Amino acid sequence: MTVDLRHHTALAAEARQDLLAVYAEVRAPLLHLPNYSVATFAERLDRYAAEPGFALVLAHDGRVPVGYAYGNTVEPGDRYWTRLAEPLPEGFADTPALALREIGVRAPWRGTGTARRIHDALLAGRTEGRAVLMVNPLAGDGKVQRLYGTWGYRAFNAQEASPDSPRLTAMVRPAAR
Repeated sequence: MTVDLRHHTALAAEARQDLLAVYAEVRAPLLHLPNYSVATFAERLDRYAAEPGFALVLAHDGRVPVGYAYGNTVEPGDRYWTRLAEPLPEGFADTPALALREIGVRAPWRGTGTARRIHDALLAGRTEGRAVLMVNPLAGDGKVQRLYGTWGYRAFNAQEASPDSPRLTAMVRPAAR
């Protein structure tokens, strides 16, 4: 499998279509849940794409889109920080961070290092000092959160559950390693 990584700082129609196709396959078992529907995901994607510091990395094997990761800059005072369950340590949110909003890889490319390559490409060259993400601690029976731990992330807080979403673990790591 030869995977080509393509970087985007704007969400062109073709890239959006490829991302939605991968998302729908990766999240297929969850699409019946309101927070995971393709329409809800597309709304979030469009909102994040319009925010400062948006970046997307799409992986293709030939012409087939196989994975993605995207994120954007969260500044001090961003609602990202105010939705956390516990108060943050003094100064924690005083500098911009890259919020990794979503990462997904189609099943045949899992376990090949593709997700890590996509992730690292997204973080490469970022000016933010750290990356943050939210993960469902139950995803893959905890496997997803443990994988992020091997990538250098550590849990630092949680996001309260909403009616459409489970309680998520907030994780952080330096953007450059």
